[in-house]
Order: sequence, then C-alpha cells, then structure tokens
Amino acid sequence: MTDLSDLAPAAWPARAAAAWPALPLLVALALWVYATRHTDVSALDDFGLVSALHPTFWAGLAVLTAGFWFTVRDRRRPGAWSLAYVLVLLVMERATQALLYPTPLYAWAWKHDAVIDHLLTSGGLQGADRLGDMAVYDQWPGFFAAQAALVRLLGVDNAAMYMAWWPLVSSVLLLLPLLLIYRTFTEDRRLIWTAVWLFCVGNWVGQDYFSPQSVAFALHLGVLAVVLRRYGRSGGPHGRQGQAVWTVLLSVLVTAIVVSHQLTPGMLVVTLVALALTRRYRDWVPAVTTVVIFLAWCLTAALPFLSAAMPDMIRSIGDIGANVETGYGTTPTGTGAVATSWAARLLSGSVLLLALAGVVRQRVLRHRALPLLLIAAAPLPMFAASSYGSEMIFRVLMFMLPGAAFFAAAALLPKVRTLAADAAARDTAPPSPATPVRPRRVPLPALPRPRYGVWVPLLVLLAGTLAFVPSYSGKDRVNYFPPREVALVQQLFDQAPDDSLVVAANRNYPLAYEQYWRIDHYWFLDDDRRHVDEIVRDPATVLARDMAAVEPPARAYFLLTRGQTANSEMNGQLDRAQLDRIRESVASSPAFELVAENDGGVLYVLTPAS
Repeated sequence: MTDLSDLAPAAWPARAAAAWPALPLLVALALWVYATRHTDVSALDDFGLVSALHPTFWAGLAVLTAGFWFTVRDRRRPGAWSLAYVLVLLVMERATQALLYPTPLYAWAWKHDAVIDHLLTSGGLQGADRLGDMAVYDQWPGFFAAQAALVRLLGVDNAAMYMAWWPLVSSVLLLLPLLLIYRTFTEDRRLIWTAVWLFCVGNWVGQDYFSPQSVAFALHLGVLAVVLRRYGRSGGPHGRQGQAVWTVLLSVLVTAIVVSHQLTPGMLVVTLVALALTRRYRDWVPAVTTVVIFLAWCLTAALPFLSAAMPDMIRSIGDIGANVETGYGTTPTGTGAVATSWAARLLSGSVLLLALAGVVRQRVLRHRALPLLLIAAAPLPMFAASSYGSEMIFRVLMFMLPGAAFFAAAALLPKVRTLAADAAARDTAPPSPATPVRPRRVPLPALPRPRYGVWVPLLVLLAGTLAFVPSYSGKDRVNYFPPREVALVQQLFDQAPDDSLVVAANRNYPLAYEQYWRIDHYWFLDDDRRHVDEIVRDPATVLARDMAAVEPPARAYFLLTRGQTANSEMNGQLDRAQLDRIRESVASSPAFELVAENDGGVLYVLTPAS
C-alpha cells in the first residue's frame, strides 16, 4: 500500500489546480442534461425555444462561458482545455434541438431530403422539362449526390434519419479550417480560442442545417486555409515548394463547392481576388483556378437555370436597398418575433463593433493580420450583386464572421502576439549568456485576480453567448413540426395519385416537396396580393375555382397545418383569424371533403363534382 506521506507535499494541490477547468465543464454539462430532461416543447410560443428552456440551461451556459474565459486567459493551460470548452459549447448550442424535438427542424431541410429521395428514385439527373423549378437542384447536385450515397452506405430509409444532428456535425467541421486560418497569424492561444468562441456564438444565421451551404461554407474556409498557409510569401516551412500539390488540392475543394452551391463560389472569388491584391499574397493561381472552374460549370451543367434567371439577376445588380432587405421578404410580427429579430441584429452588430475596436486597439494586427481584415470586408460588395431571395444580408454576415471574430477577440484581450512580430523579436534580441539550468519549483496556477480587464470582457462574452439562443432558436415555433403534423402530410402523399395538386397557404410544413416529380404545389401566399385578398374574402369559392383544372384520376388537395399558421402569423402575412376563416369556409363548403384532421392541421380534397 502506498503511504501518502511519501508523496511531495504540493503534488495533490498541484494536480487539483491543474485539473480545475474540468469542474466548470462537468457542471455545465450536468446542468444542460438536467435542462434537456425538464424542457417541454409541446406548446411553443412566439419566443420559440427561448421561453421553453428550463432555467438550468441558462445557468449551464453561464458556467461554461466563465470557465472558458478563465481557462483561455491562462497561458500555461494546454489548448486541449479550450477545445473541450468549445466542443461543449457547440453541443449545448446545436445538439439541444436534436434532443428536444422528435422530428427534424426547418422546412428547407425536409425539402433537401426530398431532393435526395428523388436522386435515389430516378437514378440520375433530370432537367426542367421533367422537374420544372426544382431542376435547379439537379444542376448543382454535389451535396445531394453525396448524401444519397451516404443514405445507401448507412442503410437508412432517408436522410431524415440523421439530418436533425447535422447542425452539430457541420459546426464541428468548421473548427479545423478556422484553427488553421487563425494559426497562420498567431500562436497566442488566448486570441485563437477566443476568436473561435466568438465565431461559434456569432454564427446564428442558421445556415448550418441540413443544406448544401453548410458543407460549402466549410470547404470555403478550407480553401482560405490552404491559400493563407501555402500561397503567401512566407507560407509554410518549405515556402512555395510543392505548390502544384496544393493547387491540386485547391482545385478539388473548389470543384466540390462549385457543383454544390450557387452563392459560395462567388463569395470565394471576391475573397481570393482581395487577397491577391495584397503584397504578401500576390499569387493569382487560386483566384484564376476558382474562376475557371466556376465559369466551366456555369456554362455547361448550370446553364439552363442561369439562362432563365439572368434577366432578374441583372436587374438586381446595384439595387442595394432591395438586396439587403431582411426576413425572406416578410416582416417579423408579434412581440416574440420582433424581440428575437432584434437579438440577432444586436449580436451581429456587437461582434462587428468589437472587431472595429480590435482593429483600432491592436495596432500590430492591422498590419500582421491584414488578410483576415480583407476576408471580413470582401463579402460586402455582394450586397450590390443580388438579393439572393432576400437572404443576402444573412449570407454576407456569415462570410464576414471568420475575419470579424478574430479582431473581435483581440478587442477583449490585452496585448496580443503575432507570428511575424514574434519572429522579428527573436531576430533582433541580443544573445544571452548561457546559464546553468537549475531545477526550480513551478508555482501553482491561480485564477486571475478580479480586475477591470478580466470581468468586463467576461460580461461581454457572456452576453453574446446568451444572445445566441434567441437569435438561433427564437423562431422554433415556425421551424418545428410535431409528429402529428408530419403524419398528416405523409398521409396526403401516401394517397395522392400522380399529377395531383396540393394547395397550401405557404410552404412551411414538413414534406412540402415530397415526391415533387409527380405532385404539383401551389402556395397562395406567394401569389399576387390582390388574389390573396380575394381568397380571404371568399375562400371556398376562389380556392375551388383555382383547383378545378386538375383532371381525374388526379386529385386537388387543400392542406392547412400548424407550421403554415405559425409562419404566416410571425411573418406578418395573414393572422390566425383570417386563416381560421379560410379553414371554416372550406370545411362548410360542399365542394370539399375532409380527408384527415388532427392537432397538426387539416386536409381536404376537392370533390369530383366540383
């Protein structure tokens, strides 16, 4: 048996002090687990998940943020502790919804699942003559083809079996390229990991869901990491040797982006051009390679879509006011929708203001990390290019964030170091005489003393971390579809004959694009406002007239679900009273027959006599 008295007196206290960062981690995880087991999402209000979460969730986030801040400020702590904190943050941010909701979020994620199902069913790509507007996904099939292969490999029925966890997976994928980018300019672990943390809490725009842009954005950062580390004048220990290998890797990454997403290649081009205009990265190979691959795809596989969309794209150039319009062309309505919308704006605005403060405060970064400043500013001209379906402002914020988070982190820290500055200091430092190495006792790590420079940045970091939740999850009343709603819509597609028509208020319901290659859809809130007003005045008559052109054996269905109502109310389209009036009018009309009804919605079919 070991005699504890034989151990060095400071061994146990030293080990305890070295392992103290584990305590906040474990407490935060315990509070999060408790919160997920005691949160009820059966009746979400206009604040989404924010008001439904158990209070221990917020306590867990606060403990995690404080533990991270005191850990990352200690230079003697290994980077593994900071990584552990960031991973737990991502779990709390992105995995909470996957655990709480029994069905995947976002109507667009369900839409992408339908595209994958189409590829698996048809066995190949098809054009607009067969698919209409949905042919655009067959012209950028990279993500969907890869997911179809993954579905086959895993042996699952469809991508819905795992797409609820995609936000966590896609967010973790961003960590490696982010770390490579930041380590190109500094070895200061405080700066690197604080920037990563701010990136995670500032990335609220929701493009990490099951979508092509989630993967394309990770590849975009991968390309930037390769360019910054291997194409600069001092890039890498071997300089520019073997650059052909990196050009091949670059081409593979760019090709994967180009065949998967429409907007990301444009963002990548403007960023690479901005870098090529600097003295350090005056190498046009990455930019030219990207442009050539992008144009090759646009002039071949994507040409049918671009030919049809080009007139609208040309008209939107320079119309900055329309291009920066927010909210998918709608206006947030109601206390919850407005509050969460402002929380998101304040969060992004705060990160950008912190980045500006970091540029002013840390003068060394303005010169040594200028490429990251260019990465933050390069997406801004895209405001003049297109509205991208009223999403351009969200996408610009997302592509600015990697650079902005770096400078925002610098604003929260004392004097930071850069690789170039460290190298210059080593070159100019006078040689010191050799001194014998003597064993010395390492002092125990200690928590930082309470100082203005410690607590104010901590409060800023905590405010941003907490603000992420309403910014990211505040619209879950719109984005979540209960199992009963999914079952109702599935019943529709299980019985609908080929060439049938589904009429709904909007497309915010699960399986909205299910079997789109054989079923047509009409969302009347997308129509001209005068026609919408006509439907509101006399719902059953106008809808029956609009649906009457469907010829047997096809059928015309009217579908109104909980998700459509939530989306219409919170985005200022039709209120609940108007939608209830439409539902009651259809229910009392002899032209319609009830097919199914539950607490998720109603489904009617137009009678053949009508």
